[in-house]
Amino acid sequence: MKVTVERTALLRALGHVHRVVERRNTIPILSNLLLRAADGALNLKATDLDLEVTEAVAAETSQAGATTVPAYVLYDIVRKLPDGSQVSLESAGDGAQMLIRAGRSRFTLQALPESDFPDIAAGDLPHRFTAPAADIKRLIDKTQFAISTEETRYYLNGIYLHAAAGNGETTLRAVATDGHRLARVDVAAPAGCEGMPGVIVPRKAVAEIQKLLDGVDGEAAIELSASKIRLSIGPVVLTSKLIDGAFPDYQRVIPAGNDKVMVVELGEFTPAVDRVSTISSERGRAVKLSLQEGKLTLSVTNPDSGSAVEEISVDYEGEPLDVGFNARYLLDIAAQLDGDTAFFKLADAGSPTIVQDREGAPALYVLMPMRV
Repeated sequence: MKVTVERTALLRALGHVHRVVERRNTIPILSNLLLRAADGALNLKATDLDLEVTEAVAAETSQAGATTVPAYVLYDIVRKLPDGSQVSLESAGDGAQMLIRAGRSRFTLQALPESDFPDIAAGDLPHRFTAPAADIKRLIDKTQFAISTEETRYYLNGIYLHAAAGNGETTLRAVATDGHRLARVDVAAPAGCEGMPGVIVPRKAVAEIQKLLDGVDGEAAIELSASKIRLSIGPVVLTSKLIDGAFPDYQRVIPAGNDKVMVVELGEFTPAVDRVSTISSERGRAVKLSLQEGKLTLSVTNPDSGSAVEEISVDYEGEPLDVGFNARYLLDIAAQLDGDTAFFKLADAGSPTIVQDREGAPALYVLMPMRV
C-alpha cells in the first residue's frame, strides 16, 4: 500500500474515527485503525465490536492495499505535523510495519494484518429514510442528558427512537429516562420512517452521533434493523449495535391530570436555583419550591452548612404548594428549554411534574419530586 493524503483532511477523518477505539484493549487489533487505499481514496475504519465508524478521504493512490496501525499513535502523529503537509503512508511487502513521511519527518509504526480486523457492519438493514441532520441532532441534544448510567437497567442506557402517532400525525420521537427524570422530544416525521421498529441507541453511539452532526447541514441517511442502526453523513458512516431490551412504557409516567400551572422567567429561575443549591449537600441536592399566588420561594436547608432562601415572581394562581426537586435535574431541564420561560404543570408534593417551554411544545420533560 502506498498513498499520499493532505494532512488537514486526514486529521479531520482521524478525529471522527479514532474516538471509537477504546484506549484499554485486551484484543490488540481493536487498538488499531484499518486503512485501505484504493481508487483515489483512503478509507479509515475503527471499531470496538459494538460501534464502527468509517470515513473516506480523497488521496493520491500509488499502490492499492490495506493494513492496520495503532489508532491513537497515528492520530497524535498527524495532529503534530505542520499545516499543509502532504502525508505519505506506505506499508512494506510483509505488512508488519507502516512508514509515515511528511516533510522531513519519518515514523515507522508496527502494523497488524487487515485480515484480523473485525467487521460488524455486515447484514441487511431493511428500514431506510433520510432526515435533516439538524432534526437528528435536536433529538439527541434535548434528550441525552437523561440517559441512565445505571448498568443494571441496561435498557435505559440509551435513547429510545421510534415513530409515534398522535393527534392525526406521525412524528419521529426520542425518549430517554433514568427513572428520576424523563425527556421526550418530537420532530416532523421524515418520509419512510413510519414502519421503523422502536430501537434503543446506546449511550456511546449517541455521543458519537452528536459529535459527527456538530455543524453539519443537509440530510443524514438512517438505516435500521431490529439489532443495528447505521447513520451516513457525507463521507462518514457510523454503524452501531442496538441495546437488546424492551424500553418501558414511558407514556404511563407522563401525568395527565396536573392542574396547577406555573410560568417562570428562565433568566430569573435558573440563576436562583443555582444560587440556593450552593448550600445543598452533594448527596441530596434537594431544593424546595414553595408556590403562592404570584410568588415562588426557593429554599435549601443543610444541617451541615446552613440555609438559603430566594424569592422570585411567577405567574401562578393555584393553591399554595410545597414541592422538592433535585437541583441539578432542574438545571439540566432548564438548560434544554428553547424559550425565555419555563412552563410547569404540577399536581402535588408527591407526583411527577411536567416542564415545557410552552403548552403543547414538541419537547416535554417529566421530573420526579424529592422529599424535603
